[in-house]
This record gives sequence, C-alpha cells and structure tokens, in this order.
Amino acid sequence: MTLKPQLDAASIDRLLTIELARATERAAVAAARLRGRGDEMSADRAAVEAMYEELARLPVRGRIVIGEGDDAESSRLHVGAEIGAAAGPHVELAVAPLEGATLCAKDMSGSIAIAAAATSGSFLHAPDSYMDKIAIGPGYPKGLVDLDRDPADNVRALAEAKGVPAAEITVCVLDRPRHAQIISKCRKAGACVRLISDGDVAGIVFVTDPTETGVDMYLGRGGAPEGVLAAAVLRCAGGQMQGRLVLETPEQRASALRHGLDDPRKKYSVADMVTGDVVVCVTGVTDGPLVDGVVFDKGRIETETLVYRSATSTVRCIGARRRPRI
Repeated sequence: MTLKPQLDAASIDRLLTIELARATERAAVAAARLRGRGDEMSADRAAVEAMYEELARLPVRGRIVIGEGDDAESSRLHVGAEIGAAAGPHVELAVAPLEGATLCAKDMSGSIAIAAAATSGSFLHAPDSYMDKIAIGPGYPKGLVDLDRDPADNVRALAEAKGVPAAEITVCVLDRPRHAQIISKCRKAGACVRLISDGDVAGIVFVTDPTETGVDMYLGRGGAPEGVLAAAVLRCAGGQMQGRLVLETPEQRASALRHGLDDPRKKYSVADMVTGDVVVCVTGVTDGPLVDGVVFDKGRIETETLVYRSATSTVRCIGARRRPRI
C-alpha cells in the first residue's frame, strides 16, 4: 500500500500561503474586469477559470471539498475535483472564486474571492443546502450565544459581555423575507441591524474584527458550504459560530447521510466544521469593510488580500501591484 505524502504545519505555510493568495488574486482580477456589467454568470465563470489555472500550479495534490456544486460539467472547481501536482502531498481545498456574484455584477460593496487549504479530513463536507448560523467575534466566554435562544436574548447577552448597551450592538443579517422575524426581534432588543444583499461568508467574517467592520454578531440562514468557509476564517482569527444544516430535499438528506451528517438537530461549532492546520486567503473584488477591491490603474493592477493561518493565529495583509497581464 502506498501512503499519501503528508504535510506538517511548516510545509503548509511554505507551500500554500503565497500560492493560495495568487489563486484568489487571479480570481478577483478576472471577476473585477466584469464589475457593474450586470452579468453574474460571466463574472463567476471568469473567476472560476482564473482560480483553476492558478490552483493547477500548486505543488500539492488538492481535492475540492467545498466548491462550485457537485456537477463536473458545470464547473472545473466542482466538489470532488482533484487539482495540482499529482505526486504532491494531499490537501483539501474549500473555494468560492466569486463570493457575492450579484455584488460584483452591480458593483456593490463586499464581493470577494476566497480559498482555504488544510490537511486531509479537516473540512466538514457540507451538502449543497442551507444552514442556520450565528457568529460572534473573539474574546467572549464560550457558549455566550446560541442558535436555540431568542435573537433578542443573544443581543442582550453579547451587550452585557461587551459592557455596552444593546443599542451599541450591530447584527449583520442577509436581507431576505425569511429573516423578517430575526430582524424585528434584534431591533426590538435595541440593536442596530446591518442588512446585506448577498455574501454571507463576508458577513460572518465581519465579526472577527468589529472595530474595523462595525459588526458584532451575524444571524440568519445561508448556504452550508459558505458556512464552512466562514468557519475556516474564524478558526484562524478567533470567534464563535454555530451552524445547523437545513435539509429540505431527499437529495440533500442523502448527501448529508453519505458524510455522516444525519442528525438534523446537531449544532456544528467552528471546531466541528474545521480542524487541523488551515490557511485561508481572501482577496477583494469590490471595496468592502474587510478588504479593498481590485484597482485598475494605468500600467498596473492592485489587489489586497488577507491571509489567515490557524497554526499561528495570524492575519496578514498582502498588497500586490502587477502589470496588467492577468
């Protein structure tokens, strides 16, 4: 039996950090060329192709476990796709080449390209379904907030722990009719509610740095794969999160069952969704609270990327300038 080469923490840092950043940068630039054009699908395809080309150069053998759906014909970065050096060490990849495609198409704030890499078996293999989520930033007692508590109770608990009135708590929520009750209860508790039209990965990541983003808590229902990507950032930057799968179709239930996710009541923590050493790169497509968007200037292209690393609990900001060849 041939054993798969394994990566230690130092190897992940050395082999993946810059290469993964290049992949999100390439995807962000490709998508940014189509900002404000009103064509979500074209922007997403451009980002997927650009990220794929860069990931194919990785000195590791990567397997997509969170990606662009399950259909191999619809995307080169589909779940299950293998990419990179055939003889290299094995890693898992979780990617969203264009998170917030609608934001990009409308040239609105907050569109990003994101990719995460970790040792094999590190990511929860979430089905393509919804997930109920709650998240807060670092520095609070474990279990301070809970999905099963009333939103108003969570707001009051966070305010008390932060030492401020509820009026100084800001809750980020996707602007969807399904969240009307959450929005109402948070406002009645005195909190400010920041509504976002798309991009709940970024919405959750906002809580990791409330001073910079102004967001203290995230609440609501969004994509389950996106929940795992957000949890990867929280594993590196700190914070708490709970997610519960919402399995509405036989296909979703079958997919969850294949990966042992058969308890519909289970609340998944950050540690349940992401383990091991993980590196996450986030590059801005449009300007947002996390990172600046791509800048096209005469003779150069500028990008801004955040690189998160769980083993060192570090967040690095990489600003890059390049000639317009990508």
